[in-house]
Amino acid sequence: MSDEGGVAAVDRALTILDALTDEKISLAELSKRTGLYKSTVLRLTKSLERFGYVLRTEDGSYRLGSKVLYLGSLYQRHFRTSEIVPPVLRKVVEELQEGASFYIVDGDHRVVLHRVDASRTVRDSVREGDRLPLAAGAAGHVLRAFRGARGERPERVRTAMFDASFGERDPEIAAFAAPVFGHGNQLVGAISVSGPRYRIEALGEEKIVPVLFKHAQALTRTFGGDPEAVEFSGWKLKPARKTATRSTARSSAPAKSPRAHAG
Repeated sequence: MSDEGGVAAVDRALTILDALTDEKISLAELSKRTGLYKSTVLRLTKSLERFGYVLRTEDGSYRLGSKVLYLGSLYQRHFRTSEIVPPVLRKVVEELQEGASFYIVDGDHRVVLHRVDASRTVRDSVREGDRLPLAAGAAGHVLRAFRGARGERPERVRTAMFDASFGERDPEIAAFAAPVFGHGNQLVGAISVSGPRYRIEALGEEKIVPVLFKHAQALTRTFGGDPEAVEFSGWKLKPARKTATRSTARSSAPAKSPRAHAG
């Protein structure tokens, strides 16, 4: 079999697995969902049955086999955010020259799960393990919004797919954040860039947001989410079309000389 034929066969087999979303599916329905001939589906499902990925029931219908569950357990066992997230944060820091963090929800707080500092003398002081309130800061508002919080700001964040805070927790610190999703497009956490307010403002939304979007989408793919999902259409919009988020999030507190504080 040629390399091209081998790849095509694997693609078709994986298409069948993707189509097995119901408890039991008939051969005719599998053929309809995959666009493959019934004879092709029969041939490929025999191989999938042999390796435990598909189970054929007594009435001739198909369902996922136990091997899929086994692979899922292996994935959960071997998947470590410490191997996935920090390299992405380092890329954010390289591109923006400001500190980058990854936050998760813990009750009424957000926890810094991963942090990479910028190599600059003046920067915000954020450490892994820090517990910060959900109700303040860009990352907190992103996490709240995609956990279903109601109100004008959460709605705007869900549409824009990012949030910004300027002096909200500390008058000297500013931050931008975007959500990251996993399997089933469920919220996993938020990726954030933060630093002295005057530098974040100098970088601006048009510079920061595309970088966050790029890496938030990459992490979403890695975690098993679908960044192309219709509910995430805000990721496709240009930052200039979402400037309302910045103006609303901005604090009225005046900027002061930079100091090492969390944003």
